[in-house]
Amino acid sequence: MRNIGIMAHIDAGKTTTSERILYYTGKSHKIGEVDDGSATMDWMEQEQDRGITIVSAATTCYWKNDQINIIDTPGHVDFTAEVERSLRVLDGAVAIFCAVGGVEPQSETVWHQADKYKVARIVYINKMDRTGANFFNVLGDIEKKLGARPIPLYLPIGSENSYEGNIDLLRMEEIRWDMDTQGETFSYSPLAEERKALAEEWREKLVDSLSSFSDEITELFLEGEEIPNELIKKVLRKETIERNVMPVFVGSSLKNKGVQPLLDGVLDYLPSPTDLPAVNCHHMKKDEEIKLERDVNGPLAGLVFKIQQDREMGPLCFVRLYSGSLKSGTAVMNINKKKRERVNRLLRMHSNNHEQINSIDAGDIAVIVGMKLAQTGDTIGSEGYPVLLESMDFPEPVISVAIEPRTISDQDKLRQSLEILQREDPTFAVRENEETGQLVIAGMGELHLDVLTTRLMKEYKVEANIGNPQVSYREAITRAVEHREVFDKTLAGKENRADITFRIEPDQRGAGNSFHSELPKNKLPLDFQEAVKRGILNALQSGTLMGYAMIDVKATLLDAVYDTNVSTELAFETAASLGLDNACRKGAPVLMEPVMHVDIMCPVDYVGDVISSLTQRGGLVHSMETKPSFELVKAQAPMAKLFGYSTVLRSQTQGRGTFSLEFSHFAEKLN
Repeated sequence: MRNIGIMAHIDAGKTTTSERILYYTGKSHKIGEVDDGSATMDWMEQEQDRGITIVSAATTCYWKNDQINIIDTPGHVDFTAEVERSLRVLDGAVAIFCAVGGVEPQSETVWHQADKYKVARIVYINKMDRTGANFFNVLGDIEKKLGARPIPLYLPIGSENSYEGNIDLLRMEEIRWDMDTQGETFSYSPLAEERKALAEEWREKLVDSLSSFSDEITELFLEGEEIPNELIKKVLRKETIERNVMPVFVGSSLKNKGVQPLLDGVLDYLPSPTDLPAVNCHHMKKDEEIKLERDVNGPLAGLVFKIQQDREMGPLCFVRLYSGSLKSGTAVMNINKKKRERVNRLLRMHSNNHEQINSIDAGDIAVIVGMKLAQTGDTIGSEGYPVLLESMDFPEPVISVAIEPRTISDQDKLRQSLEILQREDPTFAVRENEETGQLVIAGMGELHLDVLTTRLMKEYKVEANIGNPQVSYREAITRAVEHREVFDKTLAGKENRADITFRIEPDQRGAGNSFHSELPKNKLPLDFQEAVKRGILNALQSGTLMGYAMIDVKATLLDAVYDTNVSTELAFETAASLGLDNACRKGAPVLMEPVMHVDIMCPVDYVGDVISSLTQRGGLVHSMETKPSFELVKAQAPMAKLFGYSTVLRSQTQGRGTFSLEFSHFAEKLN
């Protein structure tokens, strides 16, 4: 079995490649195309309208009797959470690069996400038929920008309009696809005389790269002996799984060339679940970190990595099982929520269609129907062996819009629909402004919110008015403050008293909020210290300047007066909450605004105009790179100044410039 993802920059051809894989493995009977909205993996109406992938779609197919679970991920930076949660549960990935664009900004982002989750990768250089395609430039790009070691196993024969097939460096033969059968059949032929020297040079480079990992290959190489392909494949597989090298494949998915060798590469070089080391997790009862073996006969442990709402079946919980086996109709423990949940049915997904299955084993991916409480990142397991798998981190939403129902009757429907969308998407936040009672929704970018609000109206049939996009600010303190808070109130005839002293101070940017206690438990029982922590961390959710959440605040409990007769947890939690508000006012609070990474691609002639307009918007240019057909400008700029920037860029570059935004950090708002 292989669990693989397909990841790349927007428009590198992920969905087109997925469609070919489904066709050649017999999963679909005709090739779906993104351009005419018939792609199997882009099943959502929004995806077909816009021609982009928005949600990661899962499917299962079989190649040479081996099962491959595939997740096709979005390429647009606004949907980075979809990529993040897919990579968290995958064992391997196919990284697709455009033969013209090479390593583009979003491909760097997903590459680093894959590094974070230690995902083994093979590389597929796509679009060899496009004008400006250059296979060797992309190889250099991968080495230089990603610090990776690409090892080509195939070389293209020709490029652009004259791209006709590949040279197989292991078989030392040429391979061409039959266009009459939509590339389903292909044939090998001996190397042409004019290509022999190039093939031998790269075959030698391949052997040379692998000799540093294998003494056996080195000895055979030095003795001038023939190195068997089986040995090359064995070493290549081992080093790919350990993420030391990346085998490189090449083709043009749209022209149906190069996909079958890529499928062979998935089986030959990417890990099966049993090839990988034990999983790190936290044992709840023992309160210690442990290693969990990936064993079918082991205790049950799986991670819910995605929730999708279905009209008839309710929430569909996508689960990756790491250990044990799971049968439909059984009860499981939701370790995060400490509640039992029932697995009514198990489904094997194929995009938005499904088939029912009876059980799944460790290593597999399936959908559970019937779990009511599960959220993205929850672990399911057994009561007897409660282990918590590492969850996922999602970036903070940086842009928000106000939303209100058009009629009173739409009010409940709007709230319910927002709840469903929030459960599906961890980077989508909904909050109510306490002063105005206005509903505010927040997301990762203008496109993200546009997609969500369109779904509200089209899918959930909610009539709503939507305001203009606003920036989601944060607040922070700039100096340390020590504060004592006494709370003393009689509630329902019982005295509630708490007396605490704590210090708050600004932490490093990006460190998040934290709470530490310097008190031993005989001075203040642990339950009461927990109450203080709850009070402080909850109060940090709304600041003192404009009610935005506080960030990077370090709180330390220094002293407390505890009296068994009148001290209650409620009193301590309330004292902490009120005290924090008072302390923050003395901590010279400031407003923090989101600063974005901006990557702009535009033709050379317009670079000067683009940079000057970006500088006027408070942007700082960090670097520039020259690509074959455009310039790439990397900069940072405040989010507030970037609204409507796409229109400005289009008019400046006669419609030829594109840009992508990604959250970088929060910085103090200067004016």
